[in-house]
Amino acid sequence: MRVPVIIFFELTIFIMAAAVCAPAEVIRLKNGGTIWAEQVREKGAHIEYQIGDNSYAIPKSSVKHIDGGGIPPQSLPPTGDADLSAFAPSDSLDSKGNLSAKILHDDRIDSDALADMEKSGNAELVATAYFIAGKHEFEQGDVKEARRYYETALRFQSNNSTILNYYAALLVRTGNAAEALTYAERSARVAPDSADALTILGFAQFTADRTREAIRSWKKSLAMRPDAKVEQFLAKAEREATAEAEFSQRESSHFTLRFEGKQTSESLRRELLATLESEYDELVRQLAASPRSSIPVVLYTERAFFDVTHAPSWTGAVNDGKLRIPISGITSVTPELARVLKHELAHSFIDQISAGRCPQWLHEGIAQLLEPKTTDARGHRLAQVFRAQREIPFYVLEGGFMRFSKVEAVLAYDESLAAAEYISDTYGLSDLQRILDRIGQGSSTEAALRATIHCSYGELETEVGKYLSRRYSD
Repeated sequence: MRVPVIIFFELTIFIMAAAVCAPAEVIRLKNGGTIWAEQVREKGAHIEYQIGDNSYAIPKSSVKHIDGGGIPPQSLPPTGDADLSAFAPSDSLDSKGNLSAKILHDDRIDSDALADMEKSGNAELVATAYFIAGKHEFEQGDVKEARRYYETALRFQSNNSTILNYYAALLVRTGNAAEALTYAERSARVAPDSADALTILGFAQFTADRTREAIRSWKKSLAMRPDAKVEQFLAKAEREATAEAEFSQRESSHFTLRFEGKQTSESLRRELLATLESEYDELVRQLAASPRSSIPVVLYTERAFFDVTHAPSWTGAVNDGKLRIPISGITSVTPELARVLKHELAHSFIDQISAGRCPQWLHEGIAQLLEPKTTDARGHRLAQVFRAQREIPFYVLEGGFMRFSKVEAVLAYDESLAAAEYISDTYGLSDLQRILDRIGQGSSTEAALRATIHCSYGELETEVGKYLSRRYSD
């Protein structure tokens, strides 16, 4: 049985201000688990709780007791952003008359106020106002509106480094690395002594598969301002550059294949590219979308794979914007390898559709479903886990799976597949696509679920349990 594979898009830029930790209520479960929630309430036979924009429900019978006033641990965030780089420019544009208060009312953009500012004829003021609107929408997750506001801001001040940085970051996050490079390079030209500009330029270069240039940019940035996260990415880029120093390259319509010549035969390389192109076409038909740029695929020995990725030992392949495949001892594309390739490639499609906002359980569930894979192999055991209420709560599965042990990872993948399989079997693959579309447009996961399958997050967990019981009844 293949150990599940995993994706971690650790180079997606997430621009955010430092959050203040608010007191939380702690739900202590009878199975020893703990849930940190912002709000908790009893409703009939269930306990309902709120985490961010999402609400959940669990049976009251599974709860031991509820404590109040705790501070949630920072090591277990409810989303996948803990592994992402936090970038905050050192200079603020909101310095002229508290513009935020003028254009943000009740946490919403006042379009009339923006229109009035345009009449002032002050290009700097108008650009700043639209930048603040774009930054607000980006932090709210509405990348479509954020992009529109940033583009308007740049019409009024095309060489403002802060606006360029944020816009380039948004483009990287939404899978437009090649376009992001244009703006990141402009920012670095405008502000050559800005650590922020060089940091963003490095991210854009690395994501666009220009690793050596990214290394140079990050080194310059760190010389100006130490940053532990940038140091981590620099170390990874240097490991990659060292491992791939003698690699050769082949290209096809949608892929750039890099490899060490002694490890693979020419016939295997041709077969790999042909398989990837075939799977690419099938995913376009299945998901009605495609990545915008050529996808790098890197073939490693097993040792080089773990040296570069630092992935857990149970990992079978990685997609961090590049498909990284350990290929030691393989002489042809076996059915198993073809499934690995399609799984990893599916992640690139999912990330494109969801604008980099898809929760990990849905990412992995859809990728497994498209391999294709079913829950049949461990369905009976999984149904028992749900009946005993010992499943991992879905909100825990929103973040990356890298922190899990092998046993935990297997359960996380199985639950993710079960959820995707339930939605596909009940509503159709097209509804999974619509959920991704809504997430990509800025909806929270729960809002996307409600709008598409009329199901809250908590109700989804309950329905997945029922689905497994029906399908794998003893």
